[in-house]
Amino acid sequence: MGLPLGQRRGPLPVLAEGTHMSARCVMVLGTSSGAGKSWLATALCRHYARQGLKVAPFKAQNMSNNARVVPDLAGGMGEIGAAQYFQALAARAAPEVRMNPLLLKPEADTHSQVVLLGQVSAALTALPWRARSAQVWPQIAAALDALRADNDVVVIEGAGSPAEINLMDSDIVNLRVARHADARCLLVTDIDRGGAFAHLYGTWALLPEADRARLHGFVLNKFRGDAALLAPAPAQLERLTGVPTVAVLPMRFGHGLPEEDGVFDDRPVAAAPPSAGLQAKMASNAGVASASSYLKDSFTHCTPRRIAIVAYPRISNLDEFQPLKNLPGVQLVWARTPAQLHGADWIVLPGSKATAADLGWLRAQHLDAAIAAHAGQGGAVLGICGGLQMLGEALIDLHGVESQAGIDGNAPGLGLLPLVTSFAPHKTVRRTQARFGAATGAWAPLAGVPVAGYEIHSGQTAQHPAMAAKGDLAHALIPRIAWQNAAGNVLGVYLHGLFEDAGVLQALFGAQAPTLDAAFERLADEIERAFAPGVLQALIAP
Repeated sequence: MGLPLGQRRGPLPVLAEGTHMSARCVMVLGTSSGAGKSWLATALCRHYARQGLKVAPFKAQNMSNNARVVPDLAGGMGEIGAAQYFQALAARAAPEVRMNPLLLKPEADTHSQVVLLGQVSAALTALPWRARSAQVWPQIAAALDALRADNDVVVIEGAGSPAEINLMDSDIVNLRVARHADARCLLVTDIDRGGAFAHLYGTWALLPEADRARLHGFVLNKFRGDAALLAPAPAQLERLTGVPTVAVLPMRFGHGLPEEDGVFDDRPVAAAPPSAGLQAKMASNAGVASASSYLKDSFTHCTPRRIAIVAYPRISNLDEFQPLKNLPGVQLVWARTPAQLHGADWIVLPGSKATAADLGWLRAQHLDAAIAAHAGQGGAVLGICGGLQMLGEALIDLHGVESQAGIDGNAPGLGLLPLVTSFAPHKTVRRTQARFGAATGAWAPLAGVPVAGYEIHSGQTAQHPAMAAKGDLAHALIPRIAWQNAAGNVLGVYLHGLFEDAGVLQALFGAQAPTLDAAFERLADEIERAFAPGVLQALIAP
């Protein structure tokens, strides 16, 4: 496990007598998106933290609608990419905005909201992609320099591929960062896709010669089978490039970390045995004919086993559902058609970076009718953030916050909650602690349960005034944050991170998901087994 945080095995390397040098930087580059950069950087963060070193993650620019709320530089709260948030936890560090100074949140295929050092920048959002680099680089470099001054090791994640030669002149996330940090780099590729050696060689060949020298090792990720079958390719590749293959990492399923860029697989998971508490309840329940019948009834009426999450195009914060994936016996289905909602115990409308546009897509797929039918039959429906806004009666966008080309931000909602949402330029970004009120129906287990999470939303939601005047009221479980319908089966919340809260999981499922810390430990164990002896230490040697 290494030494406790803050204790080191020896003195830091020095530039001159008595002067500590800044952090060593290890950078993970990839031959493509999805090669494995994020998880390898996360594993490295935990590995070096286990050596008693002070470690921080860094990614200059991340493009993702999965964001987390962290302290900013002005004493408030801001946003960073979820991957760097989890990497900070793996490093046993407090997440903050310098770890991901530039976050791009896609709102359409050709448009992203720009978040600089945690805060939305309308001016940068309006700039063309290439024109942005010169303006943001000083802040990116300053953030990296500050982390280097405060830490022993900085683990840097690149983006896409460093060999995207069409973008090299405006690069602020790969080679420019590596040069500025004098980073020692690993290049990882996904061998499961095929062509791994060509990807590695081609990437190396397209790099400027000085940058090739920064590559200290190739990493083959997602390998299935006997690694001996790779010979003689690694040796041939080293003769061509001078770069050794330093690790072969196996294909892994269920590593426990949230996926950054894609939805989870929906392969079924075997049902878990009943918890000790449930077994005791079964044994003491004299009115039940048998333990097996009670278990069947309990799972049918209390604990959801199939959860369908509507996967609209601009889905956001999907990482918050990873704990459900980690629960034995629970199957997640990512639904894009009405047929994929069939048989679901719960339907979840997740967050969205473009609520009005995604609501229009949902209607075009006829998912609105399927959701209404499910709710009409008493089925449980949960809306989170943008999903909550969709569940209401109307979206009002007087300031054009949600309006895009061909999309009107003013739209009728799904009408499952008597609420109305008004959008405004100001974004709510905060961490929140609250307690659920007297929940009923499908969500009754949440009654009185304390919960902690985070909010990221532009709209504000309230009772629909005309419907309220007629007595049609949503039941506020948490003021301005959570509402339930009169029947008790439809719940809308602004709070992200609901299923990351241990108390909520216990209340709804009578179980706990494996902890993130346990996942970080497994990842560190894996790379320590897979990397050639001495490589990980050499990356941070003087």
